[in-house]
Amino acid sequence: MFRLRTLRKALCAAAATLLLPFAAVHPAHAAAAPGAGYWHTSGRQILDAAGQPVRIAGINWFGFETANYVVHGLWSRDYKSMIDQMRSLGYNTIRLPYSDDIFKSTNVPTGIDFSSGKNADLQGLNSLQVMDRIVAYAGQDGLKVILDRHRPDAGGQSALWYTASVPESTWIADLKALAGRYAADPTVIGIDLHNEPHDPACWGCGDTTVDWRLAAQRAGNAVLSVNPDLLVFVEGVQTVNGVSGWWGGNLMGAGPYPVQLSVPGRVVYSAHEYATSVAQQPWFGDPSFPANMPGIWDKYWGYLFKQNIAPVWVGEFGTTLASTVDQKWLTALVNYLRPTATYGADSFQWTFWSWNPNSGDTGGILKDDWQTVDTVKDGYLASIKAPLFPGTGGGGGGGGGGGTGASCAASYTVSSDWGSGFNADVTVTNTGTAAIGSWKVTWTWSGSQQVTNMWNASYTQSGQKVAAVNAAHNGSVPAGGSVSFGFGGAPGGSGAPSVTCSAG
Repeated sequence: MFRLRTLRKALCAAAATLLLPFAAVHPAHAAAAPGAGYWHTSGRQILDAAGQPVRIAGINWFGFETANYVVHGLWSRDYKSMIDQMRSLGYNTIRLPYSDDIFKSTNVPTGIDFSSGKNADLQGLNSLQVMDRIVAYAGQDGLKVILDRHRPDAGGQSALWYTASVPESTWIADLKALAGRYAADPTVIGIDLHNEPHDPACWGCGDTTVDWRLAAQRAGNAVLSVNPDLLVFVEGVQTVNGVSGWWGGNLMGAGPYPVQLSVPGRVVYSAHEYATSVAQQPWFGDPSFPANMPGIWDKYWGYLFKQNIAPVWVGEFGTTLASTVDQKWLTALVNYLRPTATYGADSFQWTFWSWNPNSGDTGGILKDDWQTVDTVKDGYLASIKAPLFPGTGGGGGGGGGGGTGASCAASYTVSSDWGSGFNADVTVTNTGTAAIGSWKVTWTWSGSQQVTNMWNASYTQSGQKVAAVNAAHNGSVPAGGSVSFGFGGAPGGSGAPSVTCSAG
């Protein structure tokens, strides 16, 4: 089915410029935080170096694939503050789209604000060097990175993995270069070989010029020849046996024709899934919608997980949430992906599209100011968020609890007040010298305000007294680090009460 997302993503290159209640997101787990080292697969699960199951619960941050040659939003904010914010919201992985243009010495990053000390350590760097800094800081913060070969060049998406100007040899050489560049850094857990193959790409047809499965095997083995520890993420195609779906979203051929690599336990299949804000599909008009959707997902890609064939990562899914259909779609999809509190890491993997607000047909987790969180959209994802991974220190980090002298401070800001209600944000900062493993913020209102909903924390309220405790994904805060949560309340006009913070 033809899609118009290419136009949206191309236009992004020119830019330099139903709330769900929060649910607990992680069951009890081993004392050692999962996620350390390089990962591998076993059946439908992804396991860390110690054999513990992990769940990718992340976000797409695009821009390297555009004519800016760097992630977007740096014209507004420091890159570290955005990664910190991703962490505070509970996203544990960043998918970084890029194009092969970032390897050309003539292309330099644009749209980076260096005023007032922002992005100071990025001055004078090329695109790959900026990527190095983003990867390094993400690793410090306990986030993993998946590199996504999104386009052959900044001009736009391609149906096949090669074009007249970017041959297969260039594609594979650049994949190997990235695999080698991060060979000593398990922050980069793998590479998404090519974004959204579509017609005339086929799966299992045997024609080496269009058979995406065979191309993925060639490229995957090339990547593993440089770094055998990486995961190889392989997207679907558009049409299999006359049945069409989203670009990159059809994995019906992967069961009968699996991707077979030289190193076992490295293949993760990836699907893309969208709603009506991107394009109409026949299933949205089915009288049984949204009850029909699990069957649709089973057919295209879910069977790989349910039959224990391989892990499945929904590498992109998103919507503006403008229509009721889209709201029902996202509710159904989140439930299908399996809540972490119920299933733990025995679940589908995912990265939401997108962090960026300048994604024309989906919008993002951030609003247009590149600072404010779309708490409605973020709230839909609460039940499928998962713990952060062990950090490398210096940024955030997902380490364990603190010891003697653990301390924290909290700040409370009213972000909007419309009289009958208000929204507020609370930032928790570790003021001690060691990491803390949990926190609790309390306050007492002077009026009759009640919390109506809360995200990235859970709460109790007795009269005017409120106590908010961390979620599973953001209880760990390194020394000097911070996390945040937010809530809605009613009535408005409350002002900001004094808050206290206790750490564990």
